[in-house]
Amino acid sequence: MYFVLIGVLLLVMKVAEFGAVANWPWWGVLLPFGAAVLWWMWADWSGFTKRREMDKMDERVKKRREENLASLGMDARGRRGKRR
Repeated sequence: MYFVLIGVLLLVMKVAEFGAVANWPWWGVLLPFGAAVLWWMWADWSGFTKRREMDKMDERVKKRREENLASLGMDARGRRGKRR
């Protein structure tokens, strides 16, 4: 995502002829978009994206379990509080 943001920023600067970017060649301005495509290809190929998605899902399940146990008056191990 950072590559895309940098690419958009450089593209706007090139079109507006702002600063030193106005004198850069077009391939230099468009290079971050190519880097973004390569990053996304690597992330999908290596499973990086899927692992992050699974980690988020596991965290949501853990949080939901803890909330459910707390609403039942139990601790994280599933034990009830002190007996009277």
